[in-house]
Amino acid sequence: MKIVRFFQRPKVSDRTLVIVLIIPSIVGVIGVMTLGDARLALGNVHYVLTVLPLLMRRRRPIATMALVAAVDAVCILTGLVDGVNVATTVALYSLSRYTPGRATAVASAAAWLFYALLLELGAAMQAGWLAALFMVVLPVGLGQVVRLRAELAERGRREAADAAVRDERRRIARELHDVVAHHITVINALVGGARATLPPEQQVTRDALESAEQTARQAMSEMRRLLDVLRADGNDGPDASTGVGADRLPALIKEARSAGLPAHLTVTGEAVELPAAVDHAVYRIVQEALTNTRKHAVGARASVRLAYAGSAVEVEVLDDGVPKDGGTPGFGLGGMAERVALCGGQLSTGPRAEGGFRVHARLPLEKA
Repeated sequence: MKIVRFFQRPKVSDRTLVIVLIIPSIVGVIGVMTLGDARLALGNVHYVLTVLPLLMRRRRPIATMALVAAVDAVCILTGLVDGVNVATTVALYSLSRYTPGRATAVASAAAWLFYALLLELGAAMQAGWLAALFMVVLPVGLGQVVRLRAELAERGRREAADAAVRDERRRIARELHDVVAHHITVINALVGGARATLPPEQQVTRDALESAEQTARQAMSEMRRLLDVLRADGNDGPDASTGVGADRLPALIKEARSAGLPAHLTVTGEAVELPAAVDHAVYRIVQEALTNTRKHAVGARASVRLAYAGSAVEVEVLDDGVPKDGGTPGFGLGGMAERVALCGGQLSTGPRAEGGFRVHARLPLEKA
C-alpha cells in the first residue's frame, strides 16, 4: 500500500510516466543509429522531445500542449514524421483534465484547428480535419469525465466535512441547553427562594440576591442567542460523551427537590444496561422536563417514572402545576424530539386533562 501511495504522488507518477514512455524510444534511437538510418533516429528524437514536456503536464497543461504541438509541427513540416504519437494524446488529455472552465474549450478548439491544418498541409493527409477531430475529441472528452468525477468527489468530501461541523455545533448547542440552562434555572430558583425568606430589615442582602436573579436571567437570554447561532443548521447525532444516564436520575431528583420542586422517582421492571444513546436520552429528557416544570409552572409537583419493558424503556414525567403567563419558548421540547427520534422512539408531550403537563417517551432498545 505504501508503494501504491508513493506512485500516486503527482510528481512521482508524472516522472514514472515519462520514464516508461521514453525508455523504448532511447533503446530505439541506439538501435537505428547502429544501423545507420538517420531518418528513423530523428523520428525517435521527435518522440523523445514530445514526451519530455509531460513532466509539467499538471502544473502547466497549456504550456505542455503548446510545446508538444510545436515539436509536432516542426517534425511534420520537415517530413521527419507523418503524424503524431502517444505524447500528443497524453498532452491533450492533461489539457482537459487540469485546465479549468472555458480555457479548456478554447485551448481544445485551438488544438483541433492547429492539427487539422498541420495534417492537411504538412502531412498531406486527406480529411485531415476529421482525423484531427477524433485525435482531439477523444482524449479531451476523457479528461473532462475524469475531471468531473474528481470535482464531484471533492465536493462530497467538503459536504461531509461541513455536515460534521454542523453536527458538532448542534451537539454543543444541545449540551449547552441541557446542562447550563438546567443549572442556571436551579441557581435562580435557589436565589429566589432565599430572597423570599429574608426578613424585611435585610434590604442590602435582598438587593444583592435580586441582582443575582437578574444576572441569571440575563445569562439565560444571552445563552439563547448563542444557541440560535449554534443551531442554525445541521442534524444531530447521538452523543453520550458527557457520561450521564439513567443511574444519575436519583441525584437529579434530589437536585430538583433542593431547588424547591417536590419530585419523586419510580422505577419499574428489571433494570438492564441501556445503549449509550438511549441512556443519555433518558437522563436529558427527565432533566429538561423538570427544568421546564420549574420555569413554566406555578406550585407544581413532579413525578418521574422509568419503566424497563424488555424490548424498550419508557420514561414519563408528570406535573400538576399551573402554567405561567408570558413564558418565553425555548428549545427544550424540540431537543427532546430530536433525541427520541435519533433513538428510533416515540415522544408525546402536552397538557393533562386533570391539569399540569405530561412528557412521555418510549425508546426501543433493539434500534438504538
